Amino acid sequence: MESEDMANTSARMLRLLSLLQTHRYWPGSELADRLEVSPRTLRRDVDRLRELGYPVDASRGVAGGYQLQAGAAMPPLLLDDEEAVAIAVGLRSAAAGAVAGFEETSVRALAKVIQLLPPRLRRRIDALQAVTAPGVLGGGPVLDAVTLTTIAMACRGEERLRFDYAPRDGEAMRRHVEPHRLVSLGRRWYLVAWDLDRGDWRSFRVDRLSGPSLTGARFRPRELPGGDPVVWLRSRLATIPSRYEVSVLIEAPEDTVRSFIGHWGAVTPVTASSCRLTMSVDDLGWPIMVLGVLSAPFVIESPAELRDRARRAGETLIRNTTVS
Repeated sequence: MESEDMANTSARMLRLLSLLQTHRYWPGSELADRLEVSPRTLRRDVDRLRELGYPVDASRGVAGGYQLQAGAAMPPLLLDDEEAVAIAVGLRSAAAGAVAGFEETSVRALAKVIQLLPPRLRRRIDALQAVTAPGVLGGGPVLDAVTLTTIAMACRGEERLRFDYAPRDGEAMRRHVEPHRLVSLGRRWYLVAWDLDRGDWRSFRVDRLSGPSLTGARFRPRELPGGDPVVWLRSRLATIPSRYEVSVLIEAPEDTVRSFIGHWGAVTPVTASSCRLTMSVDDLGWPIMVLGVLSAPFVIESPAELRDRARRAGETLIRNTTVS
């Protein structure tokens, strides 16, 4: 029984630490309700975190509550300055797509790390970012890490968010949402959120979003239809017509093309040594780059604009090639 109590206490403290690491202010009553404990037990758990080195501020009174200090040290990792900077820079690169499949995890981790870094280290990271050019595979939009982490913190802290949004067609306007999840799909980031002004679920391309700000207003999460944000987003995007529907017959095995394309296009086998690549894109630059890097014979089936673009690209390469 004693070991079971210790396990329950450890699990509860991890949950408490996870909530506090959003760095929002938590009223004591709300925090106790979340953890399903008494205010007295909550105070004991906070004291245990302090003993482990986590600086938790507390305010007393009717509206008393708790908040993890910003810019605190990072126990129990015990990172030195160089290690902390290296981790933050590495996470930014992964969030930009440098490591396929780790984009969303990297943003969540980056949101935690950035909040714990003191201002002097944040300035070093910003300076390093300013003089380096991140490469995004496939020509996807390069996003501001502050924008991504602000949205990630709003999702994690269940805090309403305001931002300016420029839709595909139309003028930018102010939006007020309850953020649910950041989703990395293809070469873009999307925010899945409940739009308070429209009273419905919406998706927002993060590269079209600017000036996100936390409002301090908390909310109870709604249930997303179907429960899976990736499936929901895919089904929603499927109803939005892309500018170009690409179909290319490639003289290369299906596995070879699929290993490069990943989830950014559909690959179906035609023969043992050929396959068909289909993509829905707004910009023909990405399929041109794919065909160039694959270095395999191909036949462009559609659209006609892609054939013209490929021909011009080939002529430009030949014209600018210098033979020594």
